[in-house]
Amino acid sequence: MTIIIAIYITLLGLVLGSFYNVVALRVPAGESLNSPPSHCTGCGTRLKARDLVPVFSWLASRGKCRHCGAKVSVLYPLGELATGLLFLWSYLEFGLTIRGITAIALSSLAVIVTVADMKYMLIPNKVLLFFTPLLLVLTLLNAEGPWWLYLLGAVIGGGIILPFAWFGGMGMGDLKLFALLGLVIGFPGVLLAFFTACLLGTLVGGTLQLTGVVKRGQRVPFGPWLAAGALLAYGYGSQIIGGYLSLIH
Repeated sequence: MTIIIAIYITLLGLVLGSFYNVVALRVPAGESLNSPPSHCTGCGTRLKARDLVPVFSWLASRGKCRHCGAKVSVLYPLGELATGLLFLWSYLEFGLTIRGITAIALSSLAVIVTVADMKYMLIPNKVLLFFTPLLLVLTLLNAEGPWWLYLLGAVIGGGIILPFAWFGGMGMGDLKLFALLGLVIGFPGVLLAFFTACLLGTLVGGTLQLTGVVKRGQRVPFGPWLAAGALLAYGYGSQIIGGYLSLIH
């Protein structure tokens, strides 16, 4: 039964990942989610069912439109695959529980934010506004400590980004995102999430600069790393912090 549920949740993640791509790419551009229907951005041809199978359609067409040969962004299959794998992780790690549902919601937000930030260097307010009440309710149901620790996580999450946003290193979208993530993971998890985000951002950004993919001084999105850090802290924060504290005592 566990295997069947795991397969179902993974497939659900792949399908929803396709929709999350639409949200991430259309909402920042001010476009409708319903109209026009899915189409090739190169030739405008409406896509058929065979073109919309998550991940596999992109692989089958070798990342190109079947009609005009225009390249299809790798963000599409990566967003779908990431959603499927994160949904699977949420189920295997937490099961069909409130904590597991919260992990799925966090994963959904992470995927949408990542795709939008990588494409537009923007984290849409509409997306954050949609997830805020959902995550707030789930956090209240899922709280493992005093409520003020989660409120403190939100305050620290927004506050720690504020100097960077003020001086132009990050955007206000990053601040709002990390305040929301801090609300979910609470304190001290928010500190672990920020440290992890900085570490990942530095390692990946430095590698991209060394390989010439990113030019020196070029801005890179930080939202994906904040989301990744929050997921790590949500899933394993207690163990990591507990292990660290045991080493220094």
